[in-house]
Amino acid sequence: MNTDSLFRPFRLKSLNTRNRFVMSAMTRSFSPGGVPGADVASYYRRRAEGEAGLIISEGTVIDRPSSSMEPNVPRFYSAPSLEGWQQVIDGVLAAGGQMAPQLWHAGIQDAAPAGWAPPVPFEGPSGIGNGRAMTDADIADTIAAFGRAAANAKRMGFNSIEVQGAHGYLIDQFFREDTNTRTDLFGGKTLAERTRFGVEVTKEIRKQVGEDFALIMRISQWSFKNFHEKLAATPQEVEAWLTPLADAGIDIFHCSTRRFWEPEFTGSDLNLAGWAKKLTGKATITVGSVGLDKDVTSLYVGENSSPASIDELIRRMDNDEFDLVAVGRSILTDPYWVQKLRENRMHEWQGFNKEVLGKLV
Repeated sequence: MNTDSLFRPFRLKSLNTRNRFVMSAMTRSFSPGGVPGADVASYYRRRAEGEAGLIISEGTVIDRPSSSMEPNVPRFYSAPSLEGWQQVIDGVLAAGGQMAPQLWHAGIQDAAPAGWAPPVPFEGPSGIGNGRAMTDADIADTIAAFGRAAANAKRMGFNSIEVQGAHGYLIDQFFREDTNTRTDLFGGKTLAERTRFGVEVTKEIRKQVGEDFALIMRISQWSFKNFHEKLAATPQEVEAWLTPLADAGIDIFHCSTRRFWEPEFTGSDLNLAGWAKKLTGKATITVGSVGLDKDVTSLYVGENSSPASIDELIRRMDNDEFDLVAVGRSILTDPYWVQKLRENRMHEWQGFNKEVLGKLV
């Protein structure tokens, strides 16, 4: 098995990674009061020591009163939280890695854990469920909060930023017809029209960090409430969705799928990352069950996953279908997963089970 294509350096603006592997963002909720501590810093440093080329942090929320949906999700604002993240990035850089915080606003979500609630109701594009519709002032402040967080990330020494625009969270709620029923300029009948909020967030971040700083956006067709949903039904709709975001300043699309090897549309072998690259000309990250035999939804029904071949991943990387490969559950389980691949020690790979979520390995 020739893995050379996976271990080429990758360079784009502020990014200069030693290989094509990305640690995917995975919520851990080990930051009491939103402040990441020494255990969180050590957790990320181990992944850098294990040779992950780029580490994307768990979702870390921006400065809005109801941006978080859990009490121990880290924040990317206030002095204590930023001091904690400074320890994280310092450790990752010292270990030879590169890192991007995933900037996040959860939008309107189901009830929070028992005994906790945000200080104000959840907010989203429209007043659905247990949330309220955002006013123009709310939207403007949220856009500004994304920009402030991005500026802080660059100042602190992070190599890039990822914006969470997937899986049914705030930006994704603006994209989707069932959660965005607005009739103003942030709504619309078409997906292209409903990109406006994501575009404005991107423009503000680009304004704050400058042209030479790499900006990633996580996108998905599916959401956690509908695993089979397709936000864009055709390649033409993908193009209408992503082109305004690319024009606004996104450099890399992180294309979340449940299984990376599945074609996105009939008539082509390309997955979502392949289509995004073809249609926008931007770099892309593929993700979805890399190195495992079951997708992430197996976690919710109590099923474990076992190590699996990456031959198909190599074939697609050799064909330049995408530029980078994100690995989630495998690296969460084993910080040295990438190193073991490079050293041909795949027999040491571990499967994934939900028990690992209860600790920082």
